[in-house]
Amino acid sequence: MSETPPAPSMSVWKRFSPLAVLVAGLLAFWVFDLGRFVSFEGLRAHREAWTAWVAARPISGGVVAAVGYALVVAFSLPIASLMTLVVGFLFGQFWGTVIVVVGATVGALAVFTAARSALGGGFRARARPFVRRLQAGFRANAWSYMLILRLVPLFPFWLVNIVPAMLQVPTRVFVLTTAIGIVPGSFVFVSLGNGLGHILQGGELPGWAVFAAPEVLVPLVLLAALSALPILYKRWRAALGSGEK
Repeated sequence: MSETPPAPSMSVWKRFSPLAVLVAGLLAFWVFDLGRFVSFEGLRAHREAWTAWVAARPISGGVVAAVGYALVVAFSLPIASLMTLVVGFLFGQFWGTVIVVVGATVGALAVFTAARSALGGGFRARARPFVRRLQAGFRANAWSYMLILRLVPLFPFWLVNIVPAMLQVPTRVFVLTTAIGIVPGSFVFVSLGNGLGHILQGGELPGWAVFAAPEVLVPLVLLAALSALPILYKRWRAALGSGEK
């Protein structure tokens, strides 16, 4: 009985090249210190030019912002929160939320696809019984699990992009649950960014009185409520577990 010939090296390169590109982009961000170009100081210094550019080109500006946001998420750059605030500041509550949700979903899909290409097959072949049970649970309740992971920020966003790829979550389920599940968090951060105009209005660092303004106070309250979701979720799971005993 003849043995199956090994896969050619090109197939291995095709499997790992998408993930390698994303990792290389993240490394380049750190090596070249590209984060220095993204800051509140830069926003304050160039806010008038940016707002004028967006006002003159609202459609192309929105497309550029969505593509940029997708790249930030795809390369897992640690500036997504700041960029969400900037998008909210430049595009307002509604369109800012749309841009963030679309960009984040596209970027998450890129990570998901790269991870599934590089890690999916080998991971499933070497999976231990516990991991196989986890896979079975995700297959049976993929919608519920993914929505919880997106709505309740228990784990980093990049991790929730990779693990479902390894656990055979269907692409359609991943995309839809990501787009739906990130809406509340995106809305809150965009709302906070929308209030940046009030903070930056005077061109100076604001005093504590600025936080009493509704444009700033309401998003902060919503952000606090969002931050409490993991605690409430864990308590609910613990109460549910004790009730079943």
